[in-house]
Amino acid sequence: MERNKKLTPFAQELRRNMTKEERQLWYHFLQDHPVQFKRQAVCGRYILDFYCPRAKLAIELDGNQHAEPDALEKDRLRTEYLNSLGIYVLRIPNRRIWMNFPGVCEFIDDLLQQRGGVTFEE
Repeated sequence: MERNKKLTPFAQELRRNMTKEERQLWYHFLQDHPVQFKRQAVCGRYILDFYCPRAKLAIELDGNQHAEPDALEKDRLRTEYLNSLGIYVLRIPNRRIWMNFPGVCEFIDDLLQQRGGVTFEE
């Protein structure tokens, strides 16, 4: 994965100041997941909310601002760039974290199995 070292300090700041939805997903699911995830991972000119190198899966949590026309276009270009690197982008609206957290976690697990042939042992 390409890294823009100029973004590292900003990524570190984002790790220290995660949104409440990012904290929920990280501390209650991804942090201790059997498949390693990185939070606020630098990829090219972007910082990914969460990234699983093994499955080449980026998880982006989207607040209401992502529904604005300018943001939709920026997200489209970002996804296009990441897809060109073989990275699949999963966008999850913030409200889904609060409305159906178990369902979000199950969906991520299913996607990991599809993307990386990952199996989970009890």
